Amino acid sequence: MRYPRTAKPALVIGSVAIDRVATPQARSGDILGGAASYAAIASSYFAPTRMVGVVGRDFPRRFVARFRRHGIDLEGLQVDPAGKTFFWSGRYAENFNRCETLKIQLNVFETFVPTLPASYRDTRYVMLGAITPALQHRVMDQVPKGAFVLADTRDLWINIRRPDLERLLPRVDLFALNEDEAELLAGEKNLIVAGRKIRRMGPKIVIIKKGSHGSLLFHPEGLFALPAYPVERLTDPTGAGDSYAGALVGYLASVDRTDLAALKRAIAYATACASLTVESFGVNRLSAGGRRAIDKRYRELVRLTRF
Repeated sequence: MRYPRTAKPALVIGSVAIDRVATPQARSGDILGGAASYAAIASSYFAPTRMVGVVGRDFPRRFVARFRRHGIDLEGLQVDPAGKTFFWSGRYAENFNRCETLKIQLNVFETFVPTLPASYRDTRYVMLGAITPALQHRVMDQVPKGAFVLADTRDLWINIRRPDLERLLPRVDLFALNEDEAELLAGEKNLIVAGRKIRRMGPKIVIIKKGSHGSLLFHPEGLFALPAYPVERLTDPTGAGDSYAGALVGYLASVDRTDLAALKRAIAYATACASLTVESFGVNRLSAGGRRAIDKRYRELVRLTRF
């Protein structure tokens, strides 16, 4: 992968998993999953990407080969030969608005402690996947001062680890969450009110991901909204939000800028990557699409939203 001269490395920390997904139309079989997998592949289209996660003895070699094809630095990917890889199985409802977890086995991920190799500790663009807030704090203690950090979360941590999460928010630059999580954290149904309220909790920037309805950026300089890319074939929405976050951090690392103009372009590229992700099970379409497909969708988003 060739990167611009401005590109700095990006670091992704999170889960690496084996997934099995069912939809009303099809079933996937065992596929590469986990937040870090989606995010790192998306990030790799824009900047040199490093990954921290853990897998077990059963992690397929073909999945490792896929990471390597994207040039992802795997020094931080721990392999526990005594255990099995995090496994998740889920089934989507007819309209994809709800996913039922059929089976979850944390396996080696249950005792995962993210430790950055020495070669990663100068990374200035970081994506924290939705691991526990306590582990996110641990990573924050290892990244350099002044690093730009995006943190994701999940409703479980808002419900059972809220004090840890609230202490984290002032430590991160960008906090990304979906609309249900935003309503839960802010106690507000109106997303504009919710986003502004969450910003007052500490993060400089907040992004609320609204799935097929796009995303909202809350920034000190103002509000920005972008619709989703108009996808014609929805196959599997798993990992779309992780792809979005990974692409966003990867793009910022590629231009080595975090101003509002760069963030707007990053959101458009992130939206393009998420749209590819939903067109197949797992990372397949995102991985196969290539930078050319991402750039094409970016240009289409610019055209669609200009008036």
